[in-house]
Amino acid sequence: MPRKGGPIAKRPLPHVKTVVAVASGKGGVGKSTVAVNLAFSLAMDAKSAPRERPRVGVLDLDIFGPSIPKLMALENAEEPLLTDAGAIVPLVNHGLPCMSMGFLLPKAPGTDSSSDTPVVWRGLMVQKAVQQLLFDVDWREPESGAELDVLVIDMPPGTGDVPLTLGQLVQVDGAVIVSTPQDVALTDVRKGISMFQKVSVPIAGLVLNESHFICPSCTTPHELFGSPAAFRATAARFGVEVLGELPLVPGVSQGGDRGVPYALSSTSTSDPGGKEWKETMAGVASKVWQFLQRST
Repeated sequence: MPRKGGPIAKRPLPHVKTVVAVASGKGGVGKSTVAVNLAFSLAMDAKSAPRERPRVGVLDLDIFGPSIPKLMALENAEEPLLTDAGAIVPLVNHGLPCMSMGFLLPKAPGTDSSSDTPVVWRGLMVQKAVQQLLFDVDWREPESGAELDVLVIDMPPGTGDVPLTLGQLVQVDGAVIVSTPQDVALTDVRKGISMFQKVSVPIAGLVLNESHFICPSCTTPHELFGSPAAFRATAARFGVEVLGELPLVPGVSQGGDRGVPYALSSTSTSDPGGKEWKETMAGVASKVWQFLQRST
């Protein structure tokens, strides 16, 4: 029998003006780190943003492997509060509201954190959790009631249930796809681009992570994981903009382990790689703001 009715209508998220999904076809390419630093860079980009102090939030939709609690130093935070209407109140650190499945899991026995608590669920339970995180979070500023100007969503890797649920139910204003130079990562990037195109999610552009390493003593870029040529060719093939190519900087992962995003840290003038990383990330944020203003 043919299915009755038309396709499911996409809807905006409550108290969120625009939505940016940060995705990758392959896990382990630094997507979550890029997502968190992009959120802070968007919040600090007063020049390109629609207003001087834009409100930006982060939503972690990786149900099975949430990274936001670690990256935001909220591993030991208490469970989020609820509003009188039953909506979840985001946790805040470094001035940025965020929500993750990791905040809702029970703490592992003998620890103060839920980071070791596994999620052992089948598809239907995952979809219910995703919809709760999407539609049952109150992103308004508690005192002023201001909405978010943009919500950055950290997607799980791959093209499974979660990306499909997001693409079918939510009005996503743009997707940023993260990759590393290796062919094994780019193969899945192409699948991710095709998936977003199928569910009519506009792609803001691609970000190449760990593009090269700049030696502090010689300031020469070293392409440790291969040439960026294949990445650039992939972007050209799909007609997608390259938003930026981020160098490999040890301080980025060190900051993530401490829960202090690299975009917030001070950079030594003797660290050319760190300086380039911050300038590139700021450029990515500026291009994303410009994309959102063109598409809304």
